[in-house]
Amino acid sequence: MGTPTSSHAYGIGMLALIIGMSATLVFYTSFYLPESLAKPSVSEHILNPEDEFIIEIVPGAVIEGNENYVPNKPTVLLGFTNKVIWQNNDDTAHTVTPDHRQADGYSGDFGSTGVLKPGDTYEFLFTEEQVIPYHCQPHPWMTGTITVEKSRF
Repeated sequence: MGTPTSSHAYGIGMLALIIGMSATLVFYTSFYLPESLAKPSVSEHILNPEDEFIIEIVPGAVIEGNENYVPNKPTVLLGFTNKVIWQNNDDTAHTVTPDHRQADGYSGDFGSTGVLKPGDTYEFLFTEEQVIPYHCQPHPWMTGTITVEKSRF
């Protein structure tokens, strides 16, 4: 009797499968994954603006008709005031929720995750020009709009 040849074919097939899977894994972790997760290149002066811009959720903001986000429709400038902080100075929890999904290429999705309890803050670093209308999820009459522009200087 001769030796079976099917075990050699099986071994060669398994070796080819292992090599193929290894090559796929190396490509995925070395090239595809880093490129898909890479953030865009943003200049240092935009990543480290000269100043922060504060928007206050004022006391009594929960009452319809009162002021709520102050200032309510600010314009911030990239490189100067593009790091924006919302401070909840009211005695009620609020949110900063975009009217429509908004994302910044560098900082990701805009909007507070969960509620801002009294005394809490939400900050966002804008790196692109955009206009974002937003509101408070539990109090939809509370609205604001932030405009992000390039500096003219």
